[in-house]
Amino acid sequence: MRLIAALLIPVLTVALGLTIFAFSALRGAASQADRVSVNRQEQEVKLAINDALDELAQSQAGVAIWSPLVLELRKPHPNWGWVDDNVGVWLNYVFAHDVDIILNADDKAVYVMRDGVRATPVSFAAYARAAQPLIEAARGRTHEAPNPHERLPGRALSATSTVRTSTRSIHATDLGVVMGRPAAMSVMRLIPDTSKVAAAPGREPLLVSIRYLDAGFTQNLVKLQSITGARIQRSHQLKPSEHGVTLVSSRGGNLGFFVWRPDRPGRAVWSSMAPSAGAALVALLAALGVLLFSVAKLMRKDAVSLRQLAAAHVELQAKEAQAHHLAYHDVLTGLPNRAHINAVIDHKVSDAHAERLWAVLLVDLDRFKQVNDTLGHAGGDQLIQLVSARLRGLINPGDVVARLGGDEFAILLDDRLNLSDIEETAQAMVDAVREPFAILGTSVFIGASIGIACAQSCRSDRAELMRMADIAMYRAKAEGRDGYRLFSTGMDESVKMRRGLEYDLRDALARKQELFVNYQPQMDGTGTQIIGLEALLRWQHPVRGLLSPDAFIPIAEETGLICELGHFVLRDACDVARAWPSLSVAVNLSPVQFRSGDLAAEIRAIVQESGARPAQIELEVTESVLLDNDAVVRAVLAELRSAGFRIALDDFGTGYSSLSYLSKFQVDKIKIDRSFTSRLGEVDDAAAIIHAVVRLGHAMGLSVSAEGVETREQRAFLEGAGCNELQGFLFSEALPPASLAQLMKRLRYAA
Repeated sequence: MRLIAALLIPVLTVALGLTIFAFSALRGAASQADRVSVNRQEQEVKLAINDALDELAQSQAGVAIWSPLVLELRKPHPNWGWVDDNVGVWLNYVFAHDVDIILNADDKAVYVMRDGVRATPVSFAAYARAAQPLIEAARGRTHEAPNPHERLPGRALSATSTVRTSTRSIHATDLGVVMGRPAAMSVMRLIPDTSKVAAAPGREPLLVSIRYLDAGFTQNLVKLQSITGARIQRSHQLKPSEHGVTLVSSRGGNLGFFVWRPDRPGRAVWSSMAPSAGAALVALLAALGVLLFSVAKLMRKDAVSLRQLAAAHVELQAKEAQAHHLAYHDVLTGLPNRAHINAVIDHKVSDAHAERLWAVLLVDLDRFKQVNDTLGHAGGDQLIQLVSARLRGLINPGDVVARLGGDEFAILLDDRLNLSDIEETAQAMVDAVREPFAILGTSVFIGASIGIACAQSCRSDRAELMRMADIAMYRAKAEGRDGYRLFSTGMDESVKMRRGLEYDLRDALARKQELFVNYQPQMDGTGTQIIGLEALLRWQHPVRGLLSPDAFIPIAEETGLICELGHFVLRDACDVARAWPSLSVAVNLSPVQFRSGDLAAEIRAIVQESGARPAQIELEVTESVLLDNDAVVRAVLAELRSAGFRIALDDFGTGYSSLSYLSKFQVDKIKIDRSFTSRLGEVDDAAAIIHAVVRLGHAMGLSVSAEGVETREQRAFLEGAGCNELQGFLFSEALPPASLAQLMKRLRYAA
């Protein structure tokens, strides 16, 4: 017994000591992993806040250092509509500014833009208290030390400065509380960008910009940095699962607390391993009951515990590495994400030694939505993975391909010899995406629209490069898709003009003014009797004058306004149809309208409400509609035809005309495009094509109409070719409804 006691007590003491050590080591390692993870996320939050301040000032500089704005503000009566388009709406639409205010030389508000809508200058009073310290600093009337995000008058930048604005810009930028909400604020002097415009030192207007942190900012952190449950609150009360940092301005103001639920990988490891460690302790104590095996068993248990500790440490390191990887990589494709490529581009911009050409490319997939709708999310995800692999296979070792989300990618092409090298890579990417993809047992065809912004590192910043690439990408889409475009300054002016037109179009729709519908007659095959009308939308812009649909329909399609415009035209056409019951009235449908989800039901409801007959309404679609989504388009057209509407295929012969489309999509009429009519007598193939289309249409039981008839010779040829209907300026231009009665008197009309 003494021997047993002599052996048992030391062994038990050692066992308990080792067990306590194992639990302590495991607990300590878990706590350390949690601290590392929380500290990393806390650092990301602070970096994101710093970036928000820098990017606010950067976005200001695009309009603050600009002679046209300075000259406009010097006028006795500035054109505030122009300021809307080029400053207020621009900063709100492109850079998500919540509030932008312009102050005159006496710090009085002359312009206020709030949430993209102009407000009265008096409303500046609500923001004046929060903005006043920054106004004083921007004017040089205070002498407090600048923070790293500011460029104050008469102050040299410190070595720790992070500001990335122009060396000519003067601004005070900081965090603040605006109307009870934490916000990033920046006040910048408005100065000319050329010596040809005289400066006004000390008397410059000021641009005050505000972006709230408690809305889109926190949402972006959740989306891009995986900061779970991010929010801003006034109190410091936290739940046990939450962590927070105090938001303090450089001027000492307490804005509140940024709170989130941090990722704690150590806690997860501790929870999974603690039960097994406890079970090991119980087993160890039970084994001590058998003295003969106690020493051997204790040694084995100690060895197991040490291996568990080592395994736990390795697992913690792996989880930490995985968390870091997930923060900067896309889960679906494994590519770098937005945060990753933003950091890479920022580093490239700050690299003063980089001298060779480099570029940022933004890639958006064409027709991806149709694939996703047809094959489901599984098919869409597989397609994204295959596209990622093709893009990654076309870059050099120093380049980066990142997925921004959805079907959007960003690419950094580093260290290129010349512009041709960049264009060749972009074209190779377009060609690669154009090749078919095998998805879920079927071949899928898509395209890619690519925008390119080229730069030397020392002359650009990330926000500006991304903006330029985005503009170029949308130009590629607007000009036919499935290609690439290089950014040019002309595109920037075009985008500003389009933004202005979009703003005006929304206003015109809201006020139900300026927009109106004219009607062009459709004649029988002899051109002697009117049998129908085509509704054609027009816009009497208060500044730009009369605009044809080509000037604003693409904008309406891009912004989603096309559905509302389509309803407006259809209602007007129904009124005309009721006034002229023996005529058909044709209305054009945009391809975008087919994506609304329930186009057929919307059309039926409008026609029924107006009291018109569906048989009187002819709906015109283009061949591009038939390419977008076979199943959806076919179902909509079939439902409309069964309800009594006639379907016409417009601009036939200019796209992908084929027998397969005509047989698959049941239509009642095909319309020969005006480009063929205009070439009659000029080129030999025009007449042959028209004869072929007429014979094809009649063989399939379709009516054939010819557009663009302007001469008697064209009319005679088309009548002889067998066209059922004619339309063009030879008979009449498009007229308002009030002029139709007089038109009927001039043209033969069988009531």
